[in-house]
Formats: sequence, structure tokens, C-alpha cells
Amino acid sequence: MLEAVAKAASALGLERTRVLVAVSGGIDSSCLLDVLCELRGKLDLEIAVGHVNHGLRGAASHGDAAFVRELASERGCRFHCAEADPTGLREATSSRERPTVQEAARSMRYAALERLCEAASAERIATAHTANDQAETVLLRLLRGSGPDGLGGIPECSRNGRVVRPLLSVTREQIEAWAAGRGLLWREDASNAGTTYARNRLRHDVLPQLERSFNRRVLRTLANFAETTRRDAEWIGSIVEAEAAARFQTVRAAGGVSVVIQGAGWEAVPDALARRLVVRLLCDLGIGREASRAHLDRAIDFLRRGEKTPSGRALELPCGVRLMRKRSSFEAFRVPTPEATGQGAC
Repeated sequence: MLEAVAKAASALGLERTRVLVAVSGGIDSSCLLDVLCELRGKLDLEIAVGHVNHGLRGAASHGDAAFVRELASERGCRFHCAEADPTGLREATSSRERPTVQEAARSMRYAALERLCEAASAERIATAHTANDQAETVLLRLLRGSGPDGLGGIPECSRNGRVVRPLLSVTREQIEAWAAGRGLLWREDASNAGTTYARNRLRHDVLPQLERSFNRRVLRTLANFAETTRRDAEWIGSIVEAEAAARFQTVRAAGGVSVVIQGAGWEAVPDALARRLVVRLLCDLGIGREASRAHLDRAIDFLRRGEKTPSGRALELPCGVRLMRKRSSFEAFRVPTPEATGQGAC
């Protein structure tokens, strides 16, 4: 495991950097901190510890924070802690757009880690996602109907290069062996043992069954699949960006955002590229999550009809988004609705 993490850290450019290690107190993040501290001299790392307390488990959450503080102290690392209650984010969001507790906690956790990173004068944030997390993420997204981009799973590095994941090639079995060999202690979150959450059901039931019945190396297989898919998506993404720059012109005004769209040539755009361009368009207008496959198909068909569509004709999409034919172009914009202003479900 030490060799695997050293190799990953080198590939991620962690040498001679200040790193904030995100530590929840669980076995994965406790091992990540321990391994990086072992590599501190070799990689010339300066390590700080960041902990985000969501307060969802009452006294147990505060116990986690105290435990992580002690871990940091034992290893001579500065400790930084932030509180981020996800219930506030959920209450401030309309019912249609409301994230789950896990989604809200994840969003707030990364925002809090960014603040802690700044407070620690660190350059990177290291999180403890593992090969098991990768496999669970890919399967979960597949079962929920994700497109190709979602099946790329968890990247080794965030787009801005800030967040890195040195354990992504390491399995839970390797982590448990490291913890046992080092005599490490960690905190157990009781909710991880239940099957209320879909991810836990995959972890405790589905993946073990796949290993027994189909492929003993299913974790590695899914990790390789995710990496290949992600590399392909990155390449395709560069093509989509170039096409979007040529076909879309974003106009920002006091009334909101609208997108002027090139009117000609859509019938020649391959289906896969047309779909990605429309997804990009709808995400820019804030409804990427609400648009279904049927919405995408209707939007593509509307664009491909081009001059056959009379000027002024519009296609209605979720949450007040309208795609309208102009004289020689199209325009996409969001019309204020009770839902969009927080009075309804969208």
C-alpha cells in the first residue's frame, strides 16, 4: 500500500507541497493520514488535517472531531475543523431540486474543505476515496441511468487540480491490512452497517455477490472501466467545448441568462454530439438535472428542423426553459415561473 500511494502521490504532483488531508475519523481517512505521514520525508510534504463536522449523529459527531484532533496532534500536524449542517441547504431548496442528505453533506463538505485549505495555506486537498468507493459509484450511477460521463466514476484529481485522491487504486482489503499491521484505531459510523442507503446495499450485498459469482476482481474491473470511460469523456469533452463555442453565444443580462444558438447545420451533427451539446445548453440554463431523455430528443428534433420551423415557434422545456426559433437562429432562455421563483416544485 505504501508503494501504491507513493506512486499515486507522485503522479498527482504532491511532492514538495502543503496538503490538507481530509480526515473523517473512519478507517479509510485515518489510513490515508498515516500513509502520507510515513511518506512525508520522501515526498517533502507539509501536512495539515481538515475535519468537517456535519453534526448529524449528535455526540458521536463531536466524538469524531475530538478523535481526529488527537490523530493530528499525535502526528505533529496542524488541525483545522469546520461545522457544516446539511439540513439548512435542504430547507433552502425547492422540493424538486432538493438534494438528499448525502448530496447536501457532500456539497457542504467540499465547500468547507476549500475554506479549511485556505486557512491552512495548503495547496491541495487529499481525500480518502478508495477502489471500493469507485466500484460502488460506477454501479450506483449505472443502476440509476447515468450516461457515459457519469460512468467515469470518481476522478483522481478535480478539474481545478485542487482535490486529489491518492487511495483510488487501493482496495478496502489493503486498507484493513495496513491498519491491522500498524495497530491503527479509527471511528466507526454506525449508519455504514445498515442497508437504508443504496450505497450500503451495494457494499454489503451486491458487490460481494458479484465477486463470488462472476468476477473475484470485480473492484479492479470496475476501476479500470471507470478510468477508460473517464479518459474517453475528457477527449470527447474537448470536442463538445469546441462545438459549443462555435454554436452557442451566451448573453447575460439583468433578466437572466439566454443562449443564442446557430440556426443552420444541426441536421448534420451526429446524434451523440447533438445530445451532449443540448445537455451542455440545458446545464448552462440550470435545468440539467430536470431534463429527461425525452426532453433531449425533442430539443434535438426542434433544432434539426431549422428553417422548417416558423420564426417565433417555441419548444417548452422543464422549469420555464423555452427554446425558440428566430429568423436565422434559435434562442434558449428561462421564463420566470412560480416554480423557478421558489413558489412551486421546480
